[in-house]
Amino acid sequence: MNIAIIKAGGIGSRMGAGVPKQFITVGGKPIIIYTLEAFQRHPGIDRIVVVCVKGWSDILKMYADNYGISKLVKIVEGGETSLKSIQNGVYSLRDEYDANDIVLIHDANRPLISEEIISDVLVECKLHGMAVAAIPCTDEIAVISANDPKCSTEFTDHKKLVRVQTPDAYRLGTILSILDNATEEQLRNIGATNVLAIAQGHEMHFANGSETNIRLTTQEDITHLEAMLKARS
Repeated sequence: MNIAIIKAGGIGSRMGAGVPKQFITVGGKPIIIYTLEAFQRHPGIDRIVVVCVKGWSDILKMYADNYGISKLVKIVEGGETSLKSIQNGVYSLRDEYDANDIVLIHDANRPLISEEIISDVLVECKLHGMAVAAIPCTDEIAVISANDPKCSTEFTDHKKLVRVQTPDAYRLGTILSILDNATEEQLRNIGATNVLAIAQGHEMHFANGSETNIRLTTQEDITHLEAMLKARS
């Protein structure tokens, strides 16, 4: 079984919208619904769990009902950090699913996730035990100076780098073990499960991401989303 955990526990303070960014309406639809619809449509996804910002669960349930998100089986309250939110979602599966089931973890504020990305992450996870969507780094990369963040005397080889996105995927037993072994410092300071996995010595495999799998953080990102949705329609 393949279970998608959609992380929607943040308030999006950098967006400055007055509501959590995943609930901002764009093109007549809340952002989180675009994300949920992508996993609802995918034939390889069996269940959806949302880790939701406190106080918004009833609104999310109403939206899910209105938009026919029938795979949504659980809404879990978010934690005080990104990883603690993910931990809440993963731990909610511990007694209900098999250790070999696959768990995909995806940001609610990446609404343009494609079927191809979901499929490739699933394939790589089944082959290697864990995987994350990523894209090549094509820009030149400068290392900022320790004394001046607007200065550099060093470049690094961008061909050795990738830009990591979501979803990332794991066998349920594996991600439970990773989170069980996480320190309090890691849970507070690391923002993603793939970073935590590597910090614990695991080998992360890359699936194909996409430049269109954008993460919405600022108002400028909303403008980009509106343009991309308009181009699609």
